[in-house]
Amino acid sequence: MLRSFVEHLPFLAGGMVTLVLTWGLANLISAFGTRVLGHWHKRESVKELIVRLLSIIIWVLGLLLTAIVLFPGLTPSKALGGLGLVSIAVGLAFKDIFENFFAGILILWRFPFERGDFIECEGLVGKVEKVMVRMSYIRETNGQLTVVPNSFLFKNPVTVLTSQPSRRVMLTTGVAYDVDVSDAVRIISQAVEACETLSPDKPVQVFPKAFGSSSIDIEIAWWTESTPLAVRRSTGEVVTAIKKALDEAGIEIPFPYRTLTFKEPLTVTQREN
Repeated sequence: MLRSFVEHLPFLAGGMVTLVLTWGLANLISAFGTRVLGHWHKRESVKELIVRLLSIIIWVLGLLLTAIVLFPGLTPSKALGGLGLVSIAVGLAFKDIFENFFAGILILWRFPFERGDFIECEGLVGKVEKVMVRMSYIRETNGQLTVVPNSFLFKNPVTVLTSQPSRRVMLTTGVAYDVDVSDAVRIISQAVEACETLSPDKPVQVFPKAFGSSSIDIEIAWWTESTPLAVRRSTGEVVTAIKKALDEAGIEIPFPYRTLTFKEPLTVTQREN
């Protein structure tokens, strides 16, 4: 047995050398693949996917070659046949892992968001920090890091908040029923247009919307930068500007109130102590 082990040592050494060469070639592809594809006018996720697929192919071929070196009687056809049986067994045992793997490939290939985009999916809102083959790293707006399986993003609707440089924000306010609505619309429009956080190439839209329970509802729509922080900053500026302009014009933003009507006249009496 010891003699057989000693005779097999050259094959073990050859297998180790093959593995080391495979590891080095895979790292070389990962390190320089992005630079080589840098001048290719495609999405960054597509370039990253190509580099990862090349690394996977190199590892598969390297492992097959290592098996052939370790076992001299093993032919490539036998190795591929054994690999097929192993793949079926592993696929059944690790179904969820492979589902996330293929979902990650499809996300990198087809999905319109890139690293750095803000997305929303099933209540999760955050910045895409990294898209791996099996999972994605989402940095939520509160600073927490959420690791999401790629199948979750692939199966559910995903809203890409930063797919465009700017997006529309909507806000509803109200004025009292005794106010001239046309004047209120004009004052609100002027106040919003004077804000600095608005996109200058997009229009501001102000329209009366509905008869509310206590006010005439007015809807305001404007465009600003698409990141969540920019939307919050712009909303705060617009709300402050509208409140200030309506106060200066003497226009009331009413609280909810009710008017009670009685069928019978009420008798009011005053008692003296």
